[in-house]
Amino acid sequence: MNQETAAPTTSPTQLDNPIRNFSVQLSPTPRGARLARLLATEQLRSWDLPLDPAAHVVAELASNAVKHGRIPGRDFLLLLYVVGDTVRIEVTDTRADRLPHPEQPAPDAESGRGLTIIGALADRWGVTSGLPPRKTVWAEIDLSPAFRNPYSGAAGGPHKETRG
Repeated sequence: MNQETAAPTTSPTQLDNPIRNFSVQLSPTPRGARLARLLATEQLRSWDLPLDPAAHVVAELASNAVKHGRIPGRDFLLLLYVVGDTVRIEVTDTRADRLPHPEQPAPDAESGRGLTIIGALADRWGVTSGLPPRKTVWAEIDLSPAFRNPYSGAAGGPHKETRG
């Protein structure tokens, strides 16, 4: 169920730039969302990266996948990877027909603030369509200078693609 790949790339231009990634498929249940956050936290810790705000972003994205992207019998996928100085978090579910959109909930509402929280914590976020019936909601967090990848090269680092 839990997969990790930490093999460095072997292209001649990036011999010393490991691309760290982690993926896990989880049930679209509250337990699956909770497990996504716990596993992501442990993975970030093993990479010696800050837990916040990434753990909060994972919690919100996984919770949204469970609440809005759930189809019984179909799991959601959590993917974390670090390229250069950016942590990218992706959650893929099987409800491409339900695209996320930020809302302004009533002050006394108990839900509806997830995307607002993601927007406040992440440097970028968006949605990418996948093969039907999938969609991926992603967020990118730029690492502070203290946690930057020592192998990423010059200050500009690798090109950071944002999709969506």
